Amino acid sequence: MDRREFTASLVAGGCAGMCVDLTLFPLDTIKTRLQSQQGFYKAGGFRGIYAGVPSAAIGSFPNAATFFVTYESTKSLFTGYSATNLAPITHMLAASLGEIVACLIRVPTEVVKQRTQANPSLNTYRVLLNTLQEEGFRGLYRGYGSTVLREAVWWRRQGGRLDSWQAAVCGALAGGVAAFVTTPLDVAKTWIMLAKAGTSTASGNIPKVLYEVWRSRGIPGLFAGSIPRVTVISMGGFIFLGAYEKMRRTLL
Repeated sequence: MDRREFTASLVAGGCAGMCVDLTLFPLDTIKTRLQSQQGFYKAGGFRGIYAGVPSAAIGSFPNAATFFVTYESTKSLFTGYSATNLAPITHMLAASLGEIVACLIRVPTEVVKQRTQANPSLNTYRVLLNTLQEEGFRGLYRGYGSTVLREAVWWRRQGGRLDSWQAAVCGALAGGVAAFVTTPLDVAKTWIMLAKAGTSTASGNIPKVLYEVWRSRGIPGLFAGSIPRVTVISMGGFIFLGAYEKMRRTLL
């Protein structure tokens, strides 16, 4: 990948990610509150649905840009050394590495965002300070493993990102199915991120958290927030892929 392509991926990915995050933020807030242990209305209900938006706004550009730069760079690197029939593996490897790197930015912003969404009486800055004071820097990375796992499974179910407006439509439909299937992992991530420090849930044991959700809320609990999640990812997938491809072609 030359410098021009690198810059195009960086800017296009960042702008597309920010557009999606800010446009669909209210649905994301509703999803978080439906999944929270305290319940939808105690977590704020429909009040303050933009609580936590500063965290999303700050993190969305570097998160999306980091993913696409890593994805495109890795794909470009391996393309010259692998046979054509290995292309799907190359894309999956590039996507996996992209998610692992992007989560280094995504998880801290996600922790602050979700805690603010579930506690609308607090602002983003106060939630950040409370997290650092109570748990230190490591607290910002609580749920890193569950986030990476969720994204990896979502990627495999979706079949990878596509590269055109027509493919974006198919990607949105596939993404919606993948979003529903991976909702239990998303619920586990939310419980882990919102749990009080020192509790068993906060330890991040994904199978244990999933069992805890199932035992206390049953199957409906494992799929809490699935409707807004499917909506966000379906609509977001179309907006993201379409905006990214158009922006990148414009820059190139």
